[in-house]
Amino acid sequence: MIRIEHLKKRFRKLQALDDINALFSSGQVVSLIGPNGSGKTTLIKSILGMVKPDSGCIYVDGKPINGDPAYRGNIGYMPQIGRYPDNMQIGQLFSMMKNIRKAPEASLDNDLLVKFNLVSIFDKPMRTLSGGTRQKVSAALAFLFNPDILILDEPTAGLDPLSSELLKEKIMQEKKKNKLILISSHVLSDLDELTSHVIYLQEGKMIFLKDIATLRQETGEDKLGKAIARVMRGGKKEALWIDEVLAVKESEKLP
Repeated sequence: MIRIEHLKKRFRKLQALDDINALFSSGQVVSLIGPNGSGKTTLIKSILGMVKPDSGCIYVDGKPINGDPAYRGNIGYMPQIGRYPDNMQIGQLFSMMKNIRKAPEASLDNDLLVKFNLVSIFDKPMRTLSGGTRQKVSAALAFLFNPDILILDEPTAGLDPLSSELLKEKIMQEKKKNKLILISSHVLSDLDELTSHVIYLQEGKMIFLKDIATLRQETGEDKLGKAIARVMRGGKKEALWIDEVLAVKESEKLP
């Protein structure tokens, strides 16, 4: 569904993307992993047309994305930080998006609107919302138009445990519908039960793209974080970053 060929992007002295080649297919849940500054956000924004690469090409459903922005109508995007008009009410935001997209009501996916109980607070202005509630709004919007491709950037950040589980259940449901789902996250434990493939970026380079079964077989590790740490143990920066993530997760388990 998404093919990336020789993608490069530089911001002054920073080589954000360095000759990225990848193929993502329907039915996959691809975890996009790497330390801060590895190029994850630049790759996501390039796919969405928010960043123009210096060279290379991105194809969605076999067509190059440069030019006609219509392809984005089949992509649901959940940003890491949702920025919405402060004075706009939640209900007004959803009404506006429906009017812009002009999608038939029968085609809409209101599942997360219901599960997150957002309808009951439709009259609340966006400026009054907590970070977690903003995340719920962003998630509900991403799934609302029933897209075939979902791109979720740190989707569980700020969510309470119940809401996080509800979102993960929704992702699994959409995977069973043969959709392509790209997830960028530092919370590796959240990705264990979701991931079918892993792409690891470091300093703009794609270090590997593997299916999760192969990664586990090669490393002998069931947990995603430990599997990646074992693969990357030879690289100081990569191993240090993953060790820090795992240490944080272990500390969260302490009373």
